Amino acid sequence: MQFRVLMVTVLSCCFWLISGISTSAAWALTPIKLSDLSYHECPADVAEGTVTSGGASRAANCFIITGKAQNDSGKPVLNADIFGRIYDANNNPVMQNRTRLGSIDQVPPGVSDFELRVTVAANQPTPLKLEQFKASGFVGKVRR
Repeated sequence: MQFRVLMVTVLSCCFWLISGISTSAAWALTPIKLSDLSYHECPADVAEGTVTSGGASRAANCFIITGKAQNDSGKPVLNADIFGRIYDANNNPVMQNRTRLGSIDQVPPGVSDFELRVTVAANQPTPLKLEQFKASGFVGKVRR
């Protein structure tokens, strides 16, 4: 009899665990389409003192990338990571070995504007080429 009680308890716990996993699908990664991409130089107050990362301070140019973010989930997406590739006029990568470029704090349902600040080494010629941009985030709060 105790064995049956133990088995029922174990099976109940397994069922509870499995049902909890299936409801967590609501927290799945939500894709965001990015379109109408363009860029412009940062305003002087934003660009002031801009340097590239790395061991030594090097002159850099500041740009703001703008575009449209399309959230088809019907719910706000929080902390959407932006991925993409940026090339200079000579087709050299601007962000070596890096495709995550930043994030959007909140993307409301539907189409909305977004902007992203990037720093580019001053020796990389423009115009910049923005390719393979996309974003993804979570419906609900995610701890970072």
